[in-house]
Amino acid sequence: MRKRRQPKTQWKRSLVKAVGYRILIVIMDFATVYLFTRRVEVAAGFMIVSNIYTTLAYYFYERIWARVNWGRT
Repeated sequence: MRKRRQPKTQWKRSLVKAVGYRILIVIMDFATVYLFTRRVEVAAGFMIVSNIYTTLAYYFYERIWARVNWGRT
């Protein structure tokens, strides 16, 4: 029996997933910080800084996992 090859995940797919996820998190970050501080400037500043570095981390994390075969059937 031939072993079936897993399709390779394209970098574009990982990028679209990361951007979509970040949009959701941006909204949640802003709302949460605003609820605690009631200051738009603080919420916006946190949202921007936090989401730049976490977006990059998520993208690279996704790319690494795209190469891992563990758990695939």
